[in-house]
Amino acid sequence: MNIQDVILTRRAIRKYKTDAVSEEQIENMLKAGMYAPSANNKQPWCFIVVDDRAMLNKIMGVHPYSQMLKEAPLAIVVCADELIEPMTSYWIQDCSAAVQNILLSAHGMGLGTVWLGVNPREDRMRNVSELFELPSHVQPLAIIAVGHPDEVKEMPERFIKSRIHRNKWGK
Repeated sequence: MNIQDVILTRRAIRKYKTDAVSEEQIENMLKAGMYAPSANNKQPWCFIVVDDRAMLNKIMGVHPYSQMLKEAPLAIVVCADELIEPMTSYWIQDCSAAVQNILLSAHGMGLGTVWLGVNPREDRMRNVSELFELPSHVQPLAIIAVGHPDEVKEMPERFIKSRIHRNKWGK
């Protein structure tokens, strides 16, 4: 699959087969995440790979939209270490780019994913921080459910020319 096809056909997958995700696939996704662009090349991201069934179940207790983790064999918690990037809040963009790279990498390998937002919801951030015992300088951004898809989603039309402006608004 070429990169344009990967981008256009990736969808949020919420139904998974119980087959394990291989260590090679996990490493490939994390490597893709670490190759995301970042402000001043600070690369503030850090990742928690969750494959323990008890921990996956606990995530469902702290994130209201994570019920697909009943079936998904893996989750990746994407966090930022503010000690790496102490001066600005660019970690949100940096880690979001890492999430997108992970989603695309997974899709390119035939895996399904869904991005579960944590930041900026203070209750979710607090609950995820407590669950994973994050130090105070590490901020959770998102959780990614990962697995072999057990559903197929069609590609909707999303290209909307009216949202494109050239040189200034409305032209």
